[in-house]
Amino acid sequence: MSTEVFTNSPGANPLPESADSEQTLLTVSSSPHMFSTDSTQKIMWTVILTLTPAIVFAAVHFGWPAVLTLALGGLSAVIFEALVQKLRKKAVTISDGSALLSGLLLAMCLPPSVPFFLPIVGSFIAIVIAKHSMGGLGFNIFNPAHIGRAALMVSWPVAMTTWSSMTTKIDSVSSATPLNVLKQQGYDALITSFGSPTHLYESLFLGLRNGSLGETSVLLLLLGGVVLIYKRYIDWVVPVTMIGTVGILVWICGPKGFFTGDPLFHIMAGGLMLGAFFMATDMVTAPITRKGKVIFAAGAGGITVLIRLLGGYPEGVCYSILLMNCVTPLIDRFVQPVRYGRK
Repeated sequence: MSTEVFTNSPGANPLPESADSEQTLLTVSSSPHMFSTDSTQKIMWTVILTLTPAIVFAAVHFGWPAVLTLALGGLSAVIFEALVQKLRKKAVTISDGSALLSGLLLAMCLPPSVPFFLPIVGSFIAIVIAKHSMGGLGFNIFNPAHIGRAALMVSWPVAMTTWSSMTTKIDSVSSATPLNVLKQQGYDALITSFGSPTHLYESLFLGLRNGSLGETSVLLLLLGGVVLIYKRYIDWVVPVTMIGTVGILVWICGPKGFFTGDPLFHIMAGGLMLGAFFMATDMVTAPITRKGKVIFAAGAGGITVLIRLLGGYPEGVCYSILLMNCVTPLIDRFVQPVRYGRK
């Protein structure tokens, strides 16, 4: 709502327009008064573009099963978004890219060879239940992609934890993820399976290992995250705090006593890079203030380490972010800034 006011001088009472006086046009409107060209559509499509190199790498690395999973995840999410908006008699906004991004992120959290219906069911849960049942974009409490992934994990645990054998360019054949090997056989067996720590770190950094589609090249995910930080679409404190918390805690709580852990492995293993840069930084489900974001990211990193080291699952990024989503409103209230003029 805006009101046009014509005045002869600053602070003067509104005067009717006349031909004899020079008129100055003022626009009075409600806050906020800052203007930005970065629309929701532009932000969403930029995030998709920064994720594209990792998506392409996953498709090339895992082959046609990965392409099918990615296509079904993204396409079904867009279709469900359009259908539910039609049913709610709302404007169809599939062009803003938010549904496509949720579908792709969900697919990146899945093994490459899951049954074809899993990304479709996951997209339905992410879009219809986690997003639109709470009011749509901007009102969802939980990250939609991770809600979809968690629901699939509970409903089809075997399919979600079955890793087909594959051969990489470094001549390693494995039917388990590095985190699975660590959980079931220990750190020494993990190093033995890759030959040496250097070989292990190289495989993790370049993405030449087994795992979910999002457990691809750390290099490509890192480059995408840096672009988002440069564009100021995400705050750097979130990924840095979450990744740093994981690294410090696993170093302290090592398998052979205090300060014997391998932080580099845990930082590059699993879906930590994807979660830290593309999930925990979600504008809707993360705290508003920088102090709140630090608390949120540190909590997510701590829960990730707790699940990896002591829990039954080898990976904990998904559940850690969802658990911290629960307390985001509480964090925002706790770190609420003092209003201007108040002590």
